[in-house]
Amino acid sequence: MAKTKTVYFCSNCGNESPKWLGKCPNCGEWNTYVEEKIQTGNGKGILSSKSDMDSMPVKLAEINQEKEERIQMPSGELNRVLGGGLVAGSIILIGGEPGIGKSTLVLQNMLRIRSRKVLYVSGEESARQLKMRADRLGADGGECYIVCETSLEKIFRHIENCKPGILVVDSIQTVASDALESSAGSVSQVRECAAALLKYAKESGTPVILIGHINKEGSIAGPKVLEHIVDAVLQFEGDRHYMYRLLRSIKNRFGSTSELGIYEMTQTGLREVSNPSELLLSESDEALSGVAIGVTLEGARPFLIEAQALVSTAAYGTPQRSVTGFDSKRMNMLLAVLEKRVGFKLAQKDVFLNIAGGLKVNDPALDLAVICAILSSNVDMPVAKGVCMSGEVGLSGEIRPITRIEQRIIEADKLGFSTIYIPKNNLKGIDTSRFGIRIVEVAKVEEVFRGLFA
Repeated sequence: MAKTKTVYFCSNCGNESPKWLGKCPNCGEWNTYVEEKIQTGNGKGILSSKSDMDSMPVKLAEINQEKEERIQMPSGELNRVLGGGLVAGSIILIGGEPGIGKSTLVLQNMLRIRSRKVLYVSGEESARQLKMRADRLGADGGECYIVCETSLEKIFRHIENCKPGILVVDSIQTVASDALESSAGSVSQVRECAAALLKYAKESGTPVILIGHINKEGSIAGPKVLEHIVDAVLQFEGDRHYMYRLLRSIKNRFGSTSELGIYEMTQTGLREVSNPSELLLSESDEALSGVAIGVTLEGARPFLIEAQALVSTAAYGTPQRSVTGFDSKRMNMLLAVLEKRVGFKLAQKDVFLNIAGGLKVNDPALDLAVICAILSSNVDMPVAKGVCMSGEVGLSGEIRPITRIEQRIIEADKLGFSTIYIPKNNLKGIDTSRFGIRIVEVAKVEEVFRGLFA
């Protein structure tokens, strides 16, 4: 007989403990341990293998290396993030906050696949709701079959009858197995169900796409619990109040984790943004102060983004520092550099900084654009149209070299900019004669100020 015992799981990282702990020793989070009952003994687990024969060791040189088969998704952005397509036998987790558009992204791609039969398992929505969403997305459905089920054992019976070429589970938090006593969404249920689906994917060669929810703390059996089980973790992020969505690859066994996909949320679903720079830059013909264009990188993809700043006299005595889309501590450091090294007195002034489009940018090469936007607003002089910049600012006021400078210059040249300010000695070994844009190399912040506002 299988025995039942009580253990405690961290809902943030899945760490197991025989007793309750206030602080998780693995991830450092407080009050995340939850009590669950598990069965021990001679049980065979959720799903037993069809064959009792154990796998035999094989010499590495004797393994036949076949070219991996990749299934091309209808979305080019999704193919880029996956590393060239969906690998047969892989298990992919797409995570993100509720309502961000994960189900829309997956359903939109599955409805347009014609080469394979797709089984879409929904544990959150009814078949009628999915039909309404498919009509809104403007797709006829093709070879996509819908089943609304939350029992893992019944899901595998549907898989045996349907024999799909692609399996989608939306969402993994709603699936539960009868072999476990805990409720759906608990750490043990999510982990065991994902492990059973992983075994199915590897044995059958069928790719499996899991959709998972996370909250602001990243807990309640989110991608952090599943990231060691799955082959790839894709993070779908963005502000629900803005129209842009970013698809990042956090883990990918079949491709690079530096790729980024950009989508725009519309009434008919998600639209791919092939050239994000044109959408992130304003089309105003009037030159305004406090606006500077920076060339930034998201993963391996360069694009131009607008940094907006407003500097005004502090009306209530204590100066305010407000930042949206940029690191507030880094902006305070840049303000200290302007105060100490360049001589601008900004200690008694309010400074508001915004990165246009609702994106969050962590690239240090945006420092130069942020400083130029602040200086432009402070002196109330606009930066000339057609001018962009890219460079990291050091504590002594120097402009430090940045990575992938050639890609940044090509992107600015392609979008029709006339001048780009870059760090000095950052072009070693690069032929600049093929660029149609004027390249200005600067070593200090004051050189940029003289070049823009002198």
